[in-house]
Amino acid sequence: MTTRLKLDIVSDVSCPWCIIGFLALQQALDKLAPQISADIHWQPFELNPNMPTQGQDIVEHITEKYGISVEQTEQNRTMIRERGAALDYHFSHNTDGRIYNTFDAHRLLHAAAESDLQTPLKLALFDLYFKENGDPSNHQQLLDVVKSIGLNVDVAKQVLNSNQYENEVRERQRFYQQHGISSVPAVIINDKHLISGGQPAEVFEQAFKEIAEQQG
Repeated sequence: MTTRLKLDIVSDVSCPWCIIGFLALQQALDKLAPQISADIHWQPFELNPNMPTQGQDIVEHITEKYGISVEQTEQNRTMIRERGAALDYHFSHNTDGRIYNTFDAHRLLHAAAESDLQTPLKLALFDLYFKENGDPSNHQQLLDVVKSIGLNVDVAKQVLNSNQYENEVRERQRFYQQHGISSVPAVIINDKHLISGGQPAEVFEQAFKEIAEQQG
């Protein structure tokens, strides 16, 4: 008999540790299948909610936001690329990337939940930003991603050309912030167990097994 877990993954599409953490999480689920499976729900979090349309140079942004040197920034990015490669995810080596506003991407993710395409859209948005050096605030690039995963392009256009789902996304963001989520990724299991950060697969595997045993 399969034990199903509810996973709410609070994350941003411009967070490298979010894709790293998800791939490790997926490795754990693959190893535990079919005894344990999961219903995955992506929840919104904006790393930079006040980021203007034109974005900001990524090195400039990180050094300003975290008060670290350019050398430390590059060391961190190298570590991220190595962690990604270990999970067969290959980050771009582009050195002049930018940080962008991601709110519209979160509105599309909210819409995609109605078609059970949240995870394919989320992964495609990660690829847009981290592999293709794309702009997740650019509506045409977002529509190209929508088309690539089979989500209704007309529905997506309607969302992007309106304020649709703005209140719903803001409400979900407030909900998790009010419950203590201040950094991502944050994986919430069955509405009560929290795993923070881009943890290795072994951490997720052990937690899933323990929680499944309690649930069983």
